[in-house]
Amino acid sequence: MLAKLNQSFTRLTDHQDGGKLLLRVVFSVLMIFHGVAKIDHGVGWIGDMLVGLGLPYFIAYGVFIGEIVAPILIILGIFTRPAALIVAFTLLVATLMVGTAKIYTLTKVGAWGLETEALYFFGAIVTMLLGSGRYSVVGPDYR
Repeated sequence: MLAKLNQSFTRLTDHQDGGKLLLRVVFSVLMIFHGVAKIDHGVGWIGDMLVGLGLPYFIAYGVFIGEIVAPILIILGIFTRPAALIVAFTLLVATLMVGTAKIYTLTKVGAWGLETEALYFFGAIVTMLLGSGRYSVVGPDYR
C-alpha cells in the first residue's frame, strides 16, 4: 500500500529539470539582492578590508561577478557549473572575510551563526553538481 502511494507520488513529482530550474532561479535571485546592495552602497568597505589584508583594492569589484554576473548566467542556464563555482568561491571569501567570528555561535533561535552563508555556499555547490538541466536559453554545449 505505502509502496504504491510512494510510486504514485514519485510519478507526479518527478520533474528533475523543473527542480533544477527552480533551484537556479530562486538561489540566483536571492544572490542578486546582495549584489544590488553592493551597487547601491558601494564596495569601499570590502576594498578597505582587502587592503588591510595586504591585497589590492580592485579585487573588491570581483563581488559584482560573484553576486550579479554569475547568478544571471545561472538563471539563464549559461555556463551554469562554472558560474555556480564562482558564486561558491565568492561565498567562501566573504565568509572568511567577515564571518569567521560566527563559526562557533548560535543565534537566539538556535540556528548556526553561519547558516545563511552555508545555505548559499552549498546551494552553489549543488547547482554546480546538478548543472542547468534542459531548461536553458542555450544549447547543451554552453550549459
